[in-house]
Parts: sequence; structure tokens; C-alpha cells
Amino acid sequence: MKQAMIFAAGLGTRLKPLTDTMPKALVRVGGQPLLWHVVTKLRAAGYERMVVNVHHFADQIIDYLESNDHFGIDIRISDERDGLLETGGGIKKALPLFDNESPILIHNVDILSNLDLSQLTDVTTPPDALLVVSRRQTKRYLLFDDEMILDGWTNIATGEVRSPYPGLDSSDLKQLAFSGIHVLWPRVFPLFSQMPERFGIIDFYLKYCHQCAFMGYEKRDLQLMDVGKLDTLEQAETFINQL
Repeated sequence: MKQAMIFAAGLGTRLKPLTDTMPKALVRVGGQPLLWHVVTKLRAAGYERMVVNVHHFADQIIDYLESNDHFGIDIRISDERDGLLETGGGIKKALPLFDNESPILIHNVDILSNLDLSQLTDVTTPPDALLVVSRRQTKRYLLFDDEMILDGWTNIATGEVRSPYPGLDSSDLKQLAFSGIHVLWPRVFPLFSQMPERFGIIDFYLKYCHQCAFMGYEKRDLQLMDVGKLDTLEQAETFINQL
């Protein structure tokens, strides 16, 4: 079964004042909500089950999905109205809603891209996780060796390096930016029980990257846009038309 999780619980503070009255997932780009763009892209790629986590204006997202008949597929809600759990905690809470024998594609609701989502899980020898990364300017990078295995993380503005490998030299490694799109395979699902209720998924990857195969996937011609800020909304309209 092809299954995916869409992160739609965030407060969307960078999109204020729009998100004072609606969730980020329902902010429109090209005439349709961000959630529509992600759900229809996943559905076209063959995904049959999706879990959407909700918190900020949760009822609006639930009503939107119901009014669209859940887009004719199995869409489930992971309710975080009691408190935001961050990306890792969100996955941990949602795991019981998934088939535990199939990989899960994770997708931020505010990411638009030209990525072929159908290909990410169709690999002959699957890793434990596959993280879509690219060469773009940011302050925070994931660190990969020559085999594209995750070794750590760095903030180039502060010089901070995080890794289970002591004394890791980030200059010897590939520095790539995380896209917010990744796939988890069932072998790592049990490890989530060892994590706290609330945590970021990068914390999970950094904790276990020395004992699991967390691989980076760099798509050379990746076009990706994070529609997280007001000034990117207008650019997003153009971006979608180009895609």
C-alpha cells in the first residue's frame, strides 16, 4: 500500500495575518489550498491512504476534507489539538493509523515541487529512511558521506555540528538542505517508541543514524518551493504555473 503523512498542524505564523483566521493548509495558491496541491499530487502518484495531522483551526481542515469527500481516498486525521507534537512526535502519534508493513512518505503541506512522488518508495533495496535533499542556500545542512549516508547536521551560521560520531569534521562531508519530504520504512517504526512525546524528526535521524541506513536522495533538477512566508505566495503562483 502506498501511504503518506501530510504535516498540516503548524501555526503558520510566517503567513500572518492570513493564518489569524485559517490554517496554513488552506491558504490558497493558484486558486486552490496548499492541502489540495499536496493531496492531489500524492493521489496522482498512487497513494491510497493519507494521514493529515491537525491543530491550528483543525475543524476547518476536517470540514474541507469532508466537503471534498476525502478526495475519494482513505484520508485519516491525527488530532493534535491538545498540543503540537513537532514533526517527530507527529509521526509517532500517527503511526497506529498506518499499515505497519508499508513505507510512509512524509510531506510538509507548504512544500511545492516537481518531484515524482511515485518513485521514492519504489527502490529495489530500500534504506531505513530516504531524505530528499538539494543544493540550496540555507543555514542548516544535513551531512552525508560519499555513499549518501547521513552522518550529522550543521548550522553554518553558528558552527554547531550534531552527530553521534564524536569529532565529526563537517568539511569532509556533503552539505545538503533538507526538503521536508522523506520516506520511512517499517524497520524503524519501533524506534519511535523510544522517543519522547514531542520531538523534531531531525533529532530522530541524528540519534539513530549510526545504526540505521538513513540515505539522502539528491534530485539534480529539483524545483522546490517552501510557501511558508507571505512574500513567497505570489512567487508560488508563478512556480505552480511553470510546473
